[in-house]
Amino acid sequence: MTKNLTLEDTAARLRGRDNILIITHIRPDGDTLGSAAALCSALRRLGKRAYLYKNPGVTDLYLPFVEKFFAPADFSAEFIVSVDTASTNLFPEGFSGGVDLAIDHHPSNSGFAAETYVDGASAACGEIILELVGLLAGPVSKEEADLLFVAVSTDTGCFQYSNVTARTHLAAAELIERGADSARLTKLLFRTCSRERLALEGYIYSNMASYHGGKINIITLTNAALAALGVTEDDMEDIAALPGRLRGGAASVTIRENRDGTSKVSLRTTEEVNASRVCAKFGGGGHAAAAGATIKRPPREAAELMRQALEEALVGGE
Repeated sequence: MTKNLTLEDTAARLRGRDNILIITHIRPDGDTLGSAAALCSALRRLGKRAYLYKNPGVTDLYLPFVEKFFAPADFSAEFIVSVDTASTNLFPEGFSGGVDLAIDHHPSNSGFAAETYVDGASAACGEIILELVGLLAGPVSKEEADLLFVAVSTDTGCFQYSNVTARTHLAAAELIERGADSARLTKLLFRTCSRERLALEGYIYSNMASYHGGKINIITLTNAALAALGVTEDDMEDIAALPGRLRGGAASVTIRENRDGTSKVSLRTTEEVNASRVCAKFGGGGHAAAAGATIKRPPREAAELMRQALEEALVGGE
């Protein structure tokens, strides 16, 4: 059983260890990567040997931010830390073994690590790492500020999602004060995209299926459809937010086919539905308004299962 730590305990654990490997989750987003890289940088400022696991899922968008922190092939880790990873089924491709310390903001964290720090009130793991770096090494550096701005802004949809709090904005303000280039990063992350991304957005809006009087909206993305659109992983950033833009919706589902034919499900909801509870029925989890799961069925079957679960949730008031 995992031991739950305070943030001060977490800092103490890291101060007392060396040869640290930090892992990010599968299909890594800006929060897991920015948080992990900022923590790695801070540990190096303390004189620690620290590296990131070379996650093969890192896209070209994020690679320039993190590649300098990747572990060399001959690195032998003595202490393994996961960041923004809620369960073992989210471990990056190629990684196996135990985790000594998990740092996370998902209330559904499964407790897989020997010791865990979870703050479910944080909109992004980047908020936690900002405080943790302060305890470890003092104010963040300019580079760490950029990395954590990437983390916090991407996990909040550029500060649009319901998970955003006053603390989130204060964290962003501190990062900008410490040198984060918010204008450049916001343009790069939220106001620049490829033609293929625009085509993907058009496909999503044109092919959404709506149920329960428009309260449930589901888009199914098969490998064949994505190949026809010519999209890459760089074009897939935050696609789960798109179906939720439809007025009157209470639950939006993005279902993407995995390489093995199973389905990756991303669920976004309003206060009418608890996303984490719905995804827990399929072995997943997350937050009340944003959660995910892997359903071992083809995408169209997964869509039907999600429709049924969401109909039950809306009728039952879950």
